[in-house]
Amino acid sequence: MGNYLDSRASFTAYSEVYKSPYFVDKSAILEKLIPRIGISEKYICITRPRRFGKSVTANMVAAFFSRGCDSRKIFDNLKIAEAPFYTEHVNRYSVISISFNRLPRRCGSFEDYISRIERKLTEDLAESYPQAKVDPEDAVWDILKAIYDTNPAARFIFVLDEWDFIFHKDFISGRDKKAYIEFLSSLLKDQPYVDFVYMTGILPIAKYSSGSELNMFLEYTMASEELFSSDFGFTEAEVSGLYDKYLQNQPNPEVTLDGLKIWYDGYCTKSGERVYNPRSVAASLTNNNLGNYWTSAGPYDEIYYYINHNTAAVCDDLARMISGTPIPAKVREYAATSMNLTNKDEIFSAMVVYGFLSYEKGYVQIPNRELMEKFDDMLQKEPSLGYVYELAKQSEKMLHATLTGDTQTMLRILEFAHNTEIPLLNYNNETDLTAVVNLVYLAARDSYRIEREDKAGIGFVDFIFYPELDKKADGIILELKVDHTVEEALQQIKVKKYALKYEGKLGETPKYTGRVLGVGIAYDTKSKAHTCKVEVLRNAI
Repeated sequence: MGNYLDSRASFTAYSEVYKSPYFVDKSAILEKLIPRIGISEKYICITRPRRFGKSVTANMVAAFFSRGCDSRKIFDNLKIAEAPFYTEHVNRYSVISISFNRLPRRCGSFEDYISRIERKLTEDLAESYPQAKVDPEDAVWDILKAIYDTNPAARFIFVLDEWDFIFHKDFISGRDKKAYIEFLSSLLKDQPYVDFVYMTGILPIAKYSSGSELNMFLEYTMASEELFSSDFGFTEAEVSGLYDKYLQNQPNPEVTLDGLKIWYDGYCTKSGERVYNPRSVAASLTNNNLGNYWTSAGPYDEIYYYINHNTAAVCDDLARMISGTPIPAKVREYAATSMNLTNKDEIFSAMVVYGFLSYEKGYVQIPNRELMEKFDDMLQKEPSLGYVYELAKQSEKMLHATLTGDTQTMLRILEFAHNTEIPLLNYNNETDLTAVVNLVYLAARDSYRIEREDKAGIGFVDFIFYPELDKKADGIILELKVDHTVEEALQQIKVKKYALKYEGKLGETPKYTGRVLGVGIAYDTKSKAHTCKVEVLRNAI
């Protein structure tokens, strides 16, 4: 079979996914796609962040429909086989499947890029339809039209993956972008040989196609459309099922279900259903390790690329999000297509589209620990972030001072924060104090799992530090007060028995055997002064 026409490549790729021990059956999406074949609503564009399974699904769609392979040995075992129209559609279509993220050797221009696609598709068509007498000099849409004119039954399903990939390349100009949109429009719009188009990408079409070139597409994004929402990413039920498989396969499990939620959950659909990063969940279970599997493929995959457009506009909100506080934002997904992001809402919109932030009910936030680590790294490396960077730099000293009970150093760092005259230090409420405390303890995240507002004893503690790397290290319980004393903070820790969190379940050997320190930090809005105190609540076991 051909390069793009009825290629076996998609079937081979999907077969490998299917054989994975942590495979999730997403074939139910085909029940939503099949009714669109051959009707006016046959143009579908689904956009999601990277690493959310778009390419896996594109390969599945191509493998299911293509007559270039026999994929029934896979699909007979999947949910789609239960559909009444299953046998009518499996392996019955001519499929043109193009992954737009493949570049020719030594690609230095748009012409190099698009010429390769046109040449390979023309070769496929000439080989499969010799009766049409294909002229290689003709445009591919003219060739396809000639084939259809020769044989009206010759209609095609197009599966186009990563449609917006080329927009991120340095060699692409504004004129090239327009030419690419015109290429897609000429190939697909109002063409009689088009039976169905399934297209995926990160960025919505809207901004790139300012006119009517691609207005035939119905677009489905994570934030704005509920349809197809459960078909990308892993739902909580799917992660729970994978975890059961993991426990069966792994004799010495190191990963917990709660750990998967902390590390890789945090996204949600328009209806509010929780969604996990599928690539990271599968990698974590495969490696028997909760770790950071977020990979970067260029500047558009780097957090600082977006922040750098206007650090002043986002710095305060960034500090609050690091502390776990959601921030109100007007997310317009089309704004992410602008390469000149200027205001806060545009920057946050771009970060939602690329998966760095999650969006729910008008608020953006850092979705999970995997991404929080990326933000932490950035805060400690980028001087342009001003006071946020300066406070983060003090965080190792702050942790050491806390563990040694050096309250003078702790006060000096807090006063340093105060003297920077940062907006957060208005301290109108404990939320802003919490944001500053997060920054000055940022380095602790390298060796501690820090939970905020955690259920402990008979109440909720502001911060609790669990020493995950060394279970013999000291644990820290931190309570914040505005216009109250540190003595009141420590008394609350004791009365509400927050230290019980380190003891484990009744009858179990404590997991954390180091000292447990109670830390009170208070701020007086009248005197503008901090106080802090450290007490040993439990000696090492």
